[in-house]
Amino acid sequence: MPLEISDDVKFWSQFIHPVVMWGLLALSLYALYTGFQIIRTRITEGDTKKELIKGKFNLKHYQIGSILLGLMVVSSLMGMGITYLNNGKLFFGPHLLAGLSMTGLIALSASLSPYMQKGQDWARFTHIAINISMLGLFGWQAATGVQIVQRIIEKHYGLS
Repeated sequence: MPLEISDDVKFWSQFIHPVVMWGLLALSLYALYTGFQIIRTRITEGDTKKELIKGKFNLKHYQIGSILLGLMVVSSLMGMGITYLNNGKLFFGPHLLAGLSMTGLIALSASLSPYMQKGQDWARFTHIAINISMLGLFGWQAATGVQIVQRIIEKHYGLS
């Protein structure tokens, strides 16, 4: 017997993924800020360096990155699952492909942590390049996601 889900639950469940992802976009920008502060800590000397060290930006960046990794993977899977439950299929297109790419990129970025902790500059530069690319994709995903949400609302309220 197939699982019966009410139309209200189906409709409102479609907003979980976008809300979480907008929060993760904001958190990604904060991760960028903490990463920049880590770079400043590495290249600064004297009292400024002492103040930056007190900010514990390396610990904050690592913790934020862990939260981003977990929530991005779970929210991506949730978005696909809810889409499938509501429509009986996934919509193959740029939003899905970019989202899957972002999920892979954040996993790849996180996998560089042990090498960065050992002082490997190649890992740091790769981590930065991956995350800047992912942030660019994230901004584009946010814009296309808004378009998808608008279509969901129009369809639900018969506005199309």
